[in-house]
Amino acid sequence: MGILDWLFGNSKCPECGRKGARKSQGQIRCPNPSCRNFDASLAASQALRKPEGRQMRRFDYSPEHPIEIRYRNFEGRDKTFTAEESSLTRKHNHIVAQVAPTGRKIALSRDRIQNLAEIEPAVQDRPEPAPSGPTARERQVLAYHKKHGSTSALYEEIRAKYPDW
Repeated sequence: MGILDWLFGNSKCPECGRKGARKSQGQIRCPNPSCRNFDASLAASQALRKPEGRQMRRFDYSPEHPIEIRYRNFEGRDKTFTAEESSLTRKHNHIVAQVAPTGRKIALSRDRIQNLAEIEPAVQDRPEPAPSGPTARERQVLAYHKKHGSTSALYEEIRAKYPDW
């Protein structure tokens, strides 16, 4: 990063990491609407300077039923996400949510969510899919006894569980 980058807006915002931030009068001004250093005049001037051939990312997603998620990232920084309540799902030790302003889905570790007690009731628990057939170990036992024409208590138990296999 050069000395004049802050002057010409070529540096990143220390809060959200978006390019185009400027420092003036001891304050940081950021073009990102979801950043706490947001400056509308800077965002408008940056929108005018965008080349026409380049696709601009849209920041127009707003949740119908917003829920605030307070999160501490791996660097120890506290972040607040606004998510759609109906999009919250649990996947292993994470909660997946569609967040504003981009509408992208992100995975947040449950260990780092600061208001987990408020978030848990809104999470949709999807039931685990029922296995459609025998597990790998069960298939191994079935195949062995079928090949050798033998039997065992375990084989009979698995055979009773999956009679059509």
